[in-house]
Amino acid sequence: MPLEADVLAAFPAEVQIPAELVADAVAASSAASPRVLVVLDDDPTGTQSVADLPVLTRWDVADFTWAYNHIRENKTKPAVYVLTNTRSLDPAEAAARNEEIVRNALAAAGATEGEQLRLGFVSRSDSTLRGHYPLEPDVIAATVAAVSGEKTDGVVIIPAFPDAGRVTIGGVHYMRGTGADAGKLTPVAETEFAKDASFGFANSEMAKYVEEKSQGRFAADSVIVLDLNIIRAAGPDGDPQISAKAIADAIDSATDSTPIVADIVSENDLRALSLGLEEAERRGKKLLYRVGPPFVRARIGQEIRTELSGEEAYAGNTPSEAGGLIVVGSHVGVTTRQLKALTEQHSAARIVEIDVEKLLAAETETDNAATYLDETVDEVVAALRSGDVIVHTSRLLIRTDDVTESLRIARTVSAAVVAVVNRTLKTFPPRFVIAKGGITSSDVAAHGLEIRHAIVRGPMLPGIVSLWEPVDGPAKGIPYIVFAGNVGDDQSLADVTRKLSNTF
Repeated sequence: MPLEADVLAAFPAEVQIPAELVADAVAASSAASPRVLVVLDDDPTGTQSVADLPVLTRWDVADFTWAYNHIRENKTKPAVYVLTNTRSLDPAEAAARNEEIVRNALAAAGATEGEQLRLGFVSRSDSTLRGHYPLEPDVIAATVAAVSGEKTDGVVIIPAFPDAGRVTIGGVHYMRGTGADAGKLTPVAETEFAKDASFGFANSEMAKYVEEKSQGRFAADSVIVLDLNIIRAAGPDGDPQISAKAIADAIDSATDSTPIVADIVSENDLRALSLGLEEAERRGKKLLYRVGPPFVRARIGQEIRTELSGEEAYAGNTPSEAGGLIVVGSHVGVTTRQLKALTEQHSAARIVEIDVEKLLAAETETDNAATYLDETVDEVVAALRSGDVIVHTSRLLIRTDDVTESLRIARTVSAAVVAVVNRTLKTFPPRFVIAKGGITSSDVAAHGLEIRHAIVRGPMLPGIVSLWEPVDGPAKGIPYIVFAGNVGDDQSLADVTRKLSNTF
């Protein structure tokens, strides 16, 4: 594993850029014609880097109208998140959902009171390179062209997530080490995430990753690479507009959805890139974005929100005296370690396991499946009356080489988790809900808690783990914590639970 300091030694120091500088540039470009970024988030964890933005789990025209009105009336930053959950869908379903969302977003923008909104589209996906790429940006570009006639010049691919240890240097995407490995970089293709049953990959060099995933449609040498020499062209004490011009110049040749990748190590790098992209779009370039969580924050010029306290999490609502519900579905190593730390430290919590093997066996026998879920719900509700409850799927991951079968198993398990949460909510509402894992947190939000519209309040830990405030439905007033499976250290789940619990 290379050392980060050694890899960075070949490049200039970062340029210090205040978020306000990006915000001013965005405001200037929107002065004559307001612009909103529509973020198609393939699981809900993409909201962990932003604050005070609307989130939709449904995407009818009326839902977008609500979001656009919220942005205008509350003068929030110009972005709305749409929870697509496409990482849990097969390619055909993912494509259809992306198209429907883009069409409805554009229709609502055309019907907005006053001047018509201009929309930019962001395909938010995983910082460890899992997801439907290049399918999703392809569909967004094709749909925009079909509806408006506007062709996409470039697709900007920025998976970096420095807060969670994902950085791109010299065109290579890495994971930073922690603990004894702090300071070391592991190419992401050498991590467990690259072995994902549905979205595995072999290349850490971003240009080669693009070639691999596009099956050669985009050759590696056709990818525009913005390395740190370009991102940091101004130097630490220089004018950020120097970097902005260098970035815009470098992508001037982009046409017909040319892939563009960039080195990112820090928030300043993201802000420098944002200024360059703003300049490129001012010159007329039409861009789509395929990104990790923090890109949108930098692109709209939002300051980094400090982590919320327990008191802030309940602001404006009276917390229930019931216990909280912690739901764990992710199977990545860090989640299993976090679950172990929580169960060891939170001795007052009741632990309820959903046995996946038993669930799949019962799936073929309706009565058995119903009885199993009935018993699980009864156990959870009884335990909530006296304290927190940790509901987790069994840790033995059932693997199959069949991608379709992998998704089917994931859906079966998720449906059971959702049923337990929904029936619990309507029987004895918990004090708070934490959902651990991307697909888990998506399904719990949209179906378990029946959230249609929510506001992202901010992060529960620095730069990661978002708190949603549901604004409608049966979960209104209950803090909902969206916790990605692959972020945080071993103590993070316990730390968030401790903030919200009245028994920990």
